[in-house]
Amino acid sequence: MPQIIPIGDLRNTNELSDRCHAKQEPIFVTKNGYGDLVVMGIEVYDKICHEQFLIED
Repeated sequence: MPQIIPIGDLRNTNELSDRCHAKQEPIFVTKNGYGDLVVMGIEVYDKICHEQFLIED
C-alpha cells in the first residue's frame, strides 16, 4: 500500500528520510487533499530509472 502524507509532514525531514529508506518505495505528498509531490530515496530513484528508462551505469 502506498505511503501518502500531507505536505505539512515535510517539516520533519529526518522522519521523512527514515520512512523513505525503511519502505524502499516512494511517498506521495498531498496538498489540500490532492496529489502534489513524490518523495523517494535515491536508491529507489536509481532503481526506477534503470527499470523504466534502461539507463546503463
